[in-house]
Amino acid sequence: MKYRAHFERRVVSEDLWIPTREGTRLHARVWRPADAERDPVPALLEYLPYRKSDWTAPRDAQRHPWYAGHGYASVRVDIRGHGDSEGTPGDEYDARELADGVDVVEWLAAQPWCTGRVGMFGISWGGFNALQIAALAPEPLKAIVTVCSTDDRYDNDVHYTGGAVLGIDMAAWAGTMLAFASRPPDPAVVGAERWLPMWRERLDALEPLLHTWLAHQERDAYWRHGSVCEDYGAIDAAVLAVGGWHDPYRDTVLRLVEHLPHDRVRGLIGPWSHQYPDRELPPGPAIGFLQETLRWWDQHLKDRDTGVMAEPLLRTWINDPVPPATTYDVMPGRWVGDDAWPSPRVTWHARPLGADTAPVTVRSPLHTGVDAGRFFPFGNAGDLPPDQREEDGRSVCFDTAPLDERVEILGRPRVRLRLDSAMPRAHVVVRLCDVAPDGSSTLVTRGVLNLLSRNGRDRADDWNPGTHEDVEIELTGIGYAFPPGHCIRVAVSDAYWPWVWPHGERGELTVLPARSSLLLPVRAVGQEPPIRFEEPEQAPPLPVTHDRPAVRRPERLVTRDVAAGEWTLQVDPDYGGSRTYPDGLKYEESARETYRIRETDPLSARAVSEWTIRLTRGEDWRAEVVARTGLRATATEFIMDSHIEARANGETVAKRAWHHTTLRTSG
Repeated sequence: MKYRAHFERRVVSEDLWIPTREGTRLHARVWRPADAERDPVPALLEYLPYRKSDWTAPRDAQRHPWYAGHGYASVRVDIRGHGDSEGTPGDEYDARELADGVDVVEWLAAQPWCTGRVGMFGISWGGFNALQIAALAPEPLKAIVTVCSTDDRYDNDVHYTGGAVLGIDMAAWAGTMLAFASRPPDPAVVGAERWLPMWRERLDALEPLLHTWLAHQERDAYWRHGSVCEDYGAIDAAVLAVGGWHDPYRDTVLRLVEHLPHDRVRGLIGPWSHQYPDRELPPGPAIGFLQETLRWWDQHLKDRDTGVMAEPLLRTWINDPVPPATTYDVMPGRWVGDDAWPSPRVTWHARPLGADTAPVTVRSPLHTGVDAGRFFPFGNAGDLPPDQREEDGRSVCFDTAPLDERVEILGRPRVRLRLDSAMPRAHVVVRLCDVAPDGSSTLVTRGVLNLLSRNGRDRADDWNPGTHEDVEIELTGIGYAFPPGHCIRVAVSDAYWPWVWPHGERGELTVLPARSSLLLPVRAVGQEPPIRFEEPEQAPPLPVTHDRPAVRRPERLVTRDVAAGEWTLQVDPDYGGSRTYPDGLKYEESARETYRIRETDPLSARAVSEWTIRLTRGEDWRAEVVARTGLRATATEFIMDSHIEARANGETVAKRAWHHTTLRTSG
């Protein structure tokens, strides 16, 4: 990593308040050239709830001053009800959040130090709302960079997958956001007299998001709001869409380059996890992402021909084969470029799953999936799926013969199954694995289908047991090279805990291999121009002290009670741990997720998220939040129990508890 402290334009920063149309003020930090009022610059906005004063401060320091030094006003804003902004927290990407975002864009454009042109960028939440605000088309917003985000809030987010309840993050992310939304504003920013009343107002307004998410188990109007795939034509801004093969939102990049006009979109998918591509977190290689985005901003906000629009429409990393591991410092492979998507270089190759006409029974133990890895890897040591041999043993597997030649795939593989279900409700889970001659099995990609949603994600159609139907499972996109001598394995299960919450009744599937097939998007190998990126460069890091615990607990721990047949997965999400900032603020966080299931009882499934967060500045200010969210189910309903306790200097400020149930419609 190269750190750059000196730029052509001297950088200054200031904190300020930005008014919304109805009077609520959002708190912002602005880095800009010192002479911008004399020589105005475009503005870049990053807009999210994760607290610029502490949680994202190290990341913000890497990029916002860097952009400012290159002639931009780079602005970091806490959304309403979070960080130091006024108001109360709402749902993800609700209409109020997006309207506030439009207000911020228009306010920035009107400042004397701004040329009137604005860009937005962000990763995850900030990438989501950059896309969604672009679809509202405020006139000053000319370009965005959206990283690890989605165009489809129902089928490509942390709530549902393939129409199935995403057990691992439906509860855990709801619990995380309950804890995050409970954090107080900073008295050093909002004032010693205001912070406690502001905090009480937030805490009084809280409602666990889990209640809302599970109230909409099909793709209805709630999920269509904010899903830009409903109308790609609403986006006028130029879009640079970025993802990683180890991020669950990567398919959005493929859809955006397919559906947006090619004169204002480019796509980039590397080997990365759920991180900005310059942060040098596993898996690498990292790239000079700030330099690459600067080309985008200069092209679309300063009308400079930087050559970025002459790049291929889609640049992707093709992973070379690797033995299974839970982390890779650097993923071997190479960059390739395609000028259209779908690409003429990619052709579909169909491979029957077998010649045998005899039916095969799929009845997986319910703990199948404990080796699935993290839903959105964060760059930690235990994130990625380990050797899949145990998972394969709990599934029905169909292997090709050893390959005679290298096979490269790029896109979303599909598996077509002719099957019957013994119960009206069932899941189908398909994993695509690379099996080496020594038997080790590397997960390449996977897909899920809730059979209730086989006719559309907006429907819940029971299966008629005793009848066979053809169903298609679309796997998550990937670029991967299978080497000669290896086998391609299709592993089919009807359980995948805790990724997929089980239906209320134990069932089984019957698959006809001879009438089922794997469809691979095979990319032709040949000579093509090299694709290169600069080495990573950032502004100097924020001098933060990381306070690691004396004894670190495992990131992912699987235990089995043999007599009870119960499996437990404990997860430490390790988002950054505890740290002390240059201004004396100490931020401490501890989180644990626990998932339990008995291998034969779908109603034994339990998910619990527990958080403790403390903020301390000297001897005068100490705030603490303890939050717990639990999810379980009967055959007919989901049961949610949540609570928070907030304390200031040891005294309870608020204590709230919720018990909520909702009918199971598709879940």
